Amino acid sequence: MLPSGASMPSFEGATRWLHGEPTPASLKGAPAVVQFWAVSCSLCKDNLPTLRAWKEKYGPRGVRFVSVHMPRQESDTRVDQVEAVVEESGMDEPVAIDNAHAIGDRFQTGGLWPAYFLFDGEGKLRARTAGAAGLSHLERTLAQLTAGEGG
Repeated sequence: MLPSGASMPSFEGATRWLHGEPTPASLKGAPAVVQFWAVSCSLCKDNLPTLRAWKEKYGPRGVRFVSVHMPRQESDTRVDQVEAVVEESGMDEPVAIDNAHAIGDRFQTGGLWPAYFLFDGEGKLRARTAGAAGLSHLERTLAQLTAGEGG
């Protein structure tokens, strides 16, 4: 996976964007959480309420969120299915559909779902995790990054 301190990779190469494509400038100056998920990944879906709660808690502090749908299997490449899950889950952040794994490869996800990355306001990787147990680790670092901003 992407090493700590690495700069945030580019989001170029998405098959499609839902809710607009973030610019590098729009992601600078505040922490950013990037999640990689797939419609066929039950753990990914199970974690969506936690991420929604983070948006409510940390969004007002300026934290940005970007989701990247990276298919695990051929049936995951159906854009209409991704759109349905995004709608049902209330995902309102920019969502990349990365059917070619161009973004996932750049972030060095290692083909793990879900995968989460936390970048600081300078765009440097501060924490990363994958699978079931990582969200609490990521939130500790997120809380530290936002503590000076009314935390």
